[in-house]
Amino acid sequence: MIRIIFAIVVMLHGLIHLMGFVKAFRLAGIKGLSMDITRPAGMLWLAVALLFTASGVLVLIEYDPWWMTAAAAVVFSQLLVVLYWHDAKFGTIANVIVLCGAVIGFGIWSFNAGLRAELARFAVPAAAEKRILTRDAAAGLPPAVRTWLERSGAVGKEIARSVSLKQKGMMRTAPDGKWMPVTADQRIITGSPAFIWIAEVAAAPGIFLSARDTYREGKGRMYIRALSLFPVADAGGPEINQGALTRYLAELVWVPSAAVNDYVRWEDAGPGAAKATMTWGGITASGVFTFDANGDMTGFRAHRYYDRKGGATLEEWIIRIEPGGYREFGGVRIPARFSVTWHLKNGDFTWYKMELSDIRYNE
Repeated sequence: MIRIIFAIVVMLHGLIHLMGFVKAFRLAGIKGLSMDITRPAGMLWLAVALLFTASGVLVLIEYDPWWMTAAAAVVFSQLLVVLYWHDAKFGTIANVIVLCGAVIGFGIWSFNAGLRAELARFAVPAAAEKRILTRDAAAGLPPAVRTWLERSGAVGKEIARSVSLKQKGMMRTAPDGKWMPVTADQRIITGSPAFIWIAEVAAAPGIFLSARDTYREGKGRMYIRALSLFPVADAGGPEINQGALTRYLAELVWVPSAAVNDYVRWEDAGPGAAKATMTWGGITASGVFTFDANGDMTGFRAHRYYDRKGGATLEEWIIRIEPGGYREFGGVRIPARFSVTWHLKNGDFTWYKMELSDIRYNE
């Protein structure tokens, strides 16, 4: 909605510039303009009107480089404002508004340019081996895991080499913090374990955070910008690496067929439970998956580093799958709604609630 309102403001500002063109060519009387305008200047007024109008249209169709056209329009518009200050001085206010939008547009364009370069690293080689998940391949797994794989519908289908998914949900950064809407896209690679999570968080009206969480070649990184422009966080290191690996392990819930990959070792953890341990890039992470009597996965528990002012500490990290929160995508039955909670000494802190809206395998 804000984008549409801003686009309308930009186009209206452009249309106002037509007054200078009309005045210069004496096409109609303009009471608001008392100063004389030459025809060459009138053509500049027209050109600026067209630039602003084009900028508004580009904003509406979400064309990333729209800010370039808008910035040029602001420069020439402000030049006209200075030349015709007596009549046009209030145009400076509109120019400042458009300029602020263009600066944010530049930030989004810059963030997305880096994102495109990052995404290129998450492509699956065309020659990657295609395999079918058979019952024999799952024969050595704990009973609860075998039942889950059968229940999911993954047995008999191609083992996923890549997964692309869309999420929507709510998150908060503190136990007493306000919930903020989140939309996200994610890509998971299963051959050499990797993922990239790209999210936009609506922190406040007109204020958003752009986040990129990645795991690749055994290393994790969390990168956040306010308005896609101002760096808020750029975190890496051993604790982030361990957390990213733990997250990758937990997200096997969306990729049941990846459970048979060599880098995951399974152990029976009692009725309706199985422990998974994953080692990659010199780091090991493990957690316990739980299942109901039907074989549906109900949750995951692991220890993961929790970042706090005094330094990161290893805390219990819990994923709870909502009852009835399963959906089928591409013939595979997976959990689509869940919450993520930190189990801390001073109480549980549920910080993320998510719903999966789409998932595609091997695309």
